[in-house]
Amino acid sequence: MIRTTLLALACLATLLTVTPGPAAAEDADRRPVALDARLAGDEQRTRLVIDLSAPAQIKAFTLADPYRVIIDLPEIAFRLPEKAGREGRGLISAYRFGVLAPGRSRIVVDVKRPVAIDKAFVLDPVEGQPARLVLDLTPSDRKTFLQSLSAREGDPTGTATAAKAAAVEPEKRDLPVVVIDPGHGGVDPGAAGPNGASEKDIVLAFAKRLKAKIEASGERRAVLTRDDDTFISLPARVKIARENAAAVMISIHADTLADPFGVRGATVYTLSEKASDKLAERLADKENRADMIAGVDLSDEPEEVAGILFDLTRRETKTFTTEFSKGLVRELKAAAKLNKNPLRSAGFRVLKAPDVPSVLLELGYLSSPEDAKLMMSEAWQDQATGAVAQAVDRYFATRIAQGTPGRVN
Repeated sequence: MIRTTLLALACLATLLTVTPGPAAAEDADRRPVALDARLAGDEQRTRLVIDLSAPAQIKAFTLADPYRVIIDLPEIAFRLPEKAGREGRGLISAYRFGVLAPGRSRIVVDVKRPVAIDKAFVLDPVEGQPARLVLDLTPSDRKTFLQSLSAREGDPTGTATAAKAAAVEPEKRDLPVVVIDPGHGGVDPGAAGPNGASEKDIVLAFAKRLKAKIEASGERRAVLTRDDDTFISLPARVKIARENAAAVMISIHADTLADPFGVRGATVYTLSEKASDKLAERLADKENRADMIAGVDLSDEPEEVAGILFDLTRRETKTFTTEFSKGLVRELKAAAKLNKNPLRSAGFRVLKAPDVPSVLLELGYLSSPEDAKLMMSEAWQDQATGAVAQAVDRYFATRIAQGTPGRVN
């Protein structure tokens, strides 16, 4: 059963991914490959070793609250064992890895306490042994740890988000824009299903299919915040929507619950100062930690982004958001299994654009075997994206009738 499900997901990803040209394939072939990883040591000294097919330059630094060690390196292909990073040892509780931005990869190491980076280097291949990335950590204290933060020369993360935002600059066209935001990506896999499926892959496949359906009429343009396995920060996602003068933004997710108790079905979320219920509050808290999971330093987040959450000066935006969210629930009801409470609200950072009506669509729960099977089904994705596209059509028809087909001004 697991093998069949994974095969279905692989086929779906293949169908919805554009085949790279010869130049792109050649570039991909030149990337170093991460082949294996292992932990050694104890609470006094812990070592992480990652075998590479070729040497690569690295930059290691630390982040606090929670304590993390970040390793930035050129883009590499991670072909590590499935369970790599899930279990810890010594000072390391877990680690994760992925593409941070085109040309850049990141490894985020979660540590149990303040640590010092004793060594961080890459060994050249020798005598049949592959190149090896080596990270040695030793115990430290919070004061020393924080001093090491202030000493480093800035977090390079900002350039990653800016570069991706620039890559999706809007075309100079008059068509209304729908921004589709596949959640997570790259070093942030999102939720994981019991069969090895990851949220970032499922929502990207869904988003690509939805883009095609929205643009089929030729009456509007759809912009993806990411169209590959790349990490995009939450503020950058909001920025993409605003810079494209989006008439609506749809953020796509697929969550998991530790104690599901039969919870399943699609849910539409909107922005609110106070969460509609405990489940909505828990989900917002989880999604709002996405940047932290990817090793982004949030201490310098712009005031506009940090303070905009409860700024309801744009009454029109809130009205249009409510209108679209209700219409989306109506259309999904006929095409997909809905949660028993399908319309909820909470303080999602990705929905903060003050002038872009925005919703977060939870396709279902990967912790539900029924939902997981549906979300990886090509037939279900086709039906569900059709319902979302229909909701978009009806939303624009209403706005045109009201004389406001584009962005709320």
